[in-house]
Amino acid sequence: MTFKASLASPIAIATVAAASVCAAATPCPTVLPPSVACGTPDPAAAPAGTYAIDANHASIVARVSHIGYSFSTFRFGKVTANVVWSPASPEQSKLTAAVDTASIGTPVEGFATELQGEKYLNSAKFPQATFVSTAFHKVDATHGKVDGQFTLLGVTKPVTFDVTLVGAGKGFGAPRMGVEAVTTIDPQAYGMSPFFVAPIELVIDAEFQKTP
Repeated sequence: MTFKASLASPIAIATVAAASVCAAATPCPTVLPPSVACGTPDPAAAPAGTYAIDANHASIVARVSHIGYSFSTFRFGKVTANVVWSPASPEQSKLTAAVDTASIGTPVEGFATELQGEKYLNSAKFPQATFVSTAFHKVDATHGKVDGQFTLLGVTKPVTFDVTLVGAGKGFGAPRMGVEAVTTIDPQAYGMSPFFVAPIELVIDAEFQKTP
């Protein structure tokens, strides 16, 4: 899929605002061992280097209109991603990510298997959706935009994510940083089933740990 960022929706605005408040005000538990450090809303607390996503602390969610009545939430359980991070010059940073389309989950019994099939995500033919960044843009200390090329169902299109830094710091064992990224996509631009016509909102929460 290719994403085009949009903070025009009230939901997206509320999501980013909540993340910003969380980054500014989340208290650190006093019961942590000395080897564990809480994150802070300071991008410089994550030193320059390559970071890999911590799949145990990552959430890839698609919010899809249920024929105009509500939003159905689908979650993808398998993701790989790497960030080459430069806090002194964020514009030099790079990101690559891949999501296994067959890892989709939904509360509707049996629907996940149907979504993996040829009618929808066609996971057998297109096992991954991928994103490769083309530019990082700093907005302020904890907000930015990441442009890139997103591929879904074999179709590649430009997309921009609106990104909020949730926290960065020494982590536990290695430096960490966590972000929330929000965008929307036009499912028909990727050749998805005509069942999906309304814009799909993507909300990504992820922690990254510095690699050796």
